[in-house]
Amino acid sequence: MHAEEEARRAIDAAHAADPNRTPDGRPAELVYADRMEAWVVRLNSAAPTLLRLAARCQHLERWQVPRATFPEGRPGYLAWRRSLYTRQAERARELLLAAGIDSSAAAEVAMWVAKEGLRRNPGTQALEDAACLVFLENEISAFAAAHADYPREKFIEILRKTWRKMSPAAHAAALTLSLPPAIAELVRAATSEQTGSRTGN
Repeated sequence: MHAEEEARRAIDAAHAADPNRTPDGRPAELVYADRMEAWVVRLNSAAPTLLRLAARCQHLERWQVPRATFPEGRPGYLAWRRSLYTRQAERARELLLAAGIDSSAAAEVAMWVAKEGLRRNPGTQALEDAACLVFLENEISAFAAAHADYPREKFIEILRKTWRKMSPAAHAAALTLSLPPAIAELVRAATSEQTGSRTGN
């Protein structure tokens, strides 16, 4: 347990360096890590410590690679995302090894953080579920406000893509969220033909 506690401290120390702050003054990525872990545990109360640590690495030092460092447009966005998955996974592995976590366990966490085996690997899926639920519960309103120029159908398609990445258990949890009426209507429209499905991109 000592190694796992050391790993948690190291991960959170990295988050604490995030210069972006929430309205209450906390490092944004530390808040995100707390939300990720909370959803992993909410979906699986017996979630192992390694999975909880992996959840805290979902955005590990993401602030060091701003979106603006990649070209505009969808190809640039996808390249940015892929680079983050690789970088975050390797950084997670480094921190866990330095804390004394054995190499096989550290490699497994890195695989989850890198999003390898989505829909096939339970750990990877658990992190994806948590990330989607954090987006729906905490980020979707700000996202909608920032993209007010999007036509309704484009916003619905984004929600459909999010929904397709989620497991049935995450679907059920998402449907319990209290969302602003306008957002809730878009979610209903996006999921009306997909509830319970688990196809994906």
